[in-house]
Amino acid sequence: MVPLLSRLTSPGRRAPGHPVWFAAAAAAALSVLGLVGLGLALVVVQTLDPTGGLPVGGSATLAGRLWLLAHGGRLQLDSGPLAVAPLLLTVALAWGLSRLGRGVVAAGRVESGRAAAELVAVVVAVHALLVLLVGVAVGAPGRGLLQAVAGAAALALLAAGWGAARESGALDDALDRLPAATGPVVRGAVTGLLTALALCTAVVAIAVAADAQGYARLQDELGGSGAGAVGSLGLALLLLPNAAAAVLGLAAGPGFTVGAGTLVSVHGVSLGPLPALPLLAALPDTQAVPLIAWVSQAIPALAGLAAGTAVGRRLTGGGGSVGAALAGLVAGLLLGAGAAAVAWAGGGVLGDGGLADVGAPPLSTGIAVAAQAGIAGAVAAAVSRWRARG
Repeated sequence: MVPLLSRLTSPGRRAPGHPVWFAAAAAAALSVLGLVGLGLALVVVQTLDPTGGLPVGGSATLAGRLWLLAHGGRLQLDSGPLAVAPLLLTVALAWGLSRLGRGVVAAGRVESGRAAAELVAVVVAVHALLVLLVGVAVGAPGRGLLQAVAGAAALALLAAGWGAARESGALDDALDRLPAATGPVVRGAVTGLLTALALCTAVVAIAVAADAQGYARLQDELGGSGAGAVGSLGLALLLLPNAAAAVLGLAAGPGFTVGAGTLVSVHGVSLGPLPALPLLAALPDTQAVPLIAWVSQAIPALAGLAAGTAVGRRLTGGGGSVGAALAGLVAGLLLGAGAAAVAWAGGGVLGDGGLADVGAPPLSTGIAVAAQAGIAGAVAAAVSRWRARG
């Protein structure tokens, strides 16, 4: 799918006909190829099931439901409502839409911001319309369908808009009109957020490896066939960024919940009934706070140091260490805002009653990360700037 999409939207390819129609066709191709690729992956997994697994139609329906969830939709299952976005799929979609935005602008030889905005509007409309059609096809409830369409429009606007703005030069023009420190501050915040998520993902991997027997036990309870193992692994990978978002709440201090009965934080662990997901083997087996949870408290400060160092190295002009410290502080605050957004996107609903709230609290997580990363970012930016000036 990726090579075909790259050829469709290659910067060296001239858009056939009017670029608006090319943008619409490329947006439709992205959705169709994504759904077909996801459906084929599910079909391959089902062929490993010795009992036959889901039919092709069932795999297609499951692919459509995952597509809706990735856009922020909500499903109504026999076990209750389900509203947890598989963030790995969402990130893949955002990357594809960003590439699409850059590709259609380059292919259409678009140079003005207004023309680029028109192409982005077409991409947003087509992408949202196709999500609506998928939701109708899989029988999504009205509220969940509206959420998915709104999420698809927002995701396409942000991702494709970002790509189009970069390719058309509108982003550079906007940054030129802002203070000189804006670019380094934003890049520093992004660097810090990626650092935090990478460290949180490492914490999840360590926690799962430490309880490999628990993972295997949960896998056996779900069915020990090849299809069950591969399917569980695929689901764990799709939800790995969600788990990293939960660890971010743990590292910041507020912790995270897996339903009303389970709370994991550095202040204590409360265990309740849990769904049979192998990835949840990473949770503590007892009410004692594990060592990895204590170690994870350094993540916000380390992310702030990464953000501040990036800011200090990228700053230009005659500003001294004090100005760099202020820029590093702002980068840390933006990092906190990004952490709140990640915590919000990674949480959701896994069912009725006790599982109606899953994930880290966005507001308190963002505030805690901003406070810790802001201080660390200010120090790191000042030191980095001082060393750069000799």
